[in-house]
Formats: sequence, C-alpha cells, structure tokens
Amino acid sequence: MIWGGSRGARVTSGGFGYNLLMRFLFAVIPLLVASLAPAQEPVYAVTHIDLMPANVTAGVAAMKQFAAETTKEKSCVRFEILQQDGRPNHLTLVGVWKDQRAFDAHDSAPYTREFCEKMQPLIGSPWDERLHKLIR
Repeated sequence: MIWGGSRGARVTSGGFGYNLLMRFLFAVIPLLVASLAPAQEPVYAVTHIDLMPANVTAGVAAMKQFAAETTKEKSCVRFEILQQDGRPNHLTLVGVWKDQRAFDAHDSAPYTREFCEKMQPLIGSPWDERLHKLIR
C-alpha cells in the first residue's frame, strides 16, 4: 500500500518511512492519552474517635487490630493511631491511600465494616471522619 501524492517521498507499508512513522505514533500516543487521564491524588483520611473512658483498653486493642489489617492493603501508604496527650480516650486515626479508588475499596472491605460495628458500643459520641487532599 502507498500513501502520499504522486510526487515526492512515498511511504510504503514495508519501507523505512512507514516504520519510522509507526514508532513515532506508538511513542507519542500513550503520552497523549496519559496526559488526558485525571491525576490520581492520594487520599488522606482523618478520623476522630472518642471512647467512653471505661472502654479505652478494648477500643485501643480493636484499633491496633484494624491498623494491622489496614496496613496489609497494597494501596495503603500509611496508617497511624494517635492518642491525645492527657485524654487517653480521645484518639485519631490517620490513613493515607494511593487514590480515591483505593480508599473506597478499604472503606467497603468486610473488616472495615466489622471494625465499625465493634467500635459502636465503645464510643461516647459519633466519630468524625473527614477526607483530605494534600496542598502542593
């Protein structure tokens, strides 16, 4: 097959020009497609949990187990449990996932739902979970 006009250079399917053109297209098209895709930003989840004072030991143990399961996720970048100084029943979970899809998978995982159910009788007020994005 021949492309081009009757005069000048011709590009044939078996020729050097065709191969050069195809290599260029195979190099450039993936870059163009990647630049059109939305950027996948990390998701930061900050959850404040207030335990009833009598439930601190059981609540912290449940959080440690939850953290151990969460950090096994391939898309979990980091997960920490923080305890407020002077108020041991006030805790904060800080998690970072590679993107929104990863966080959504974590949030709908059976062990996450089990953790929420286990924590419900231990808390003194509804917990406060908020998602954040890094400012660059």
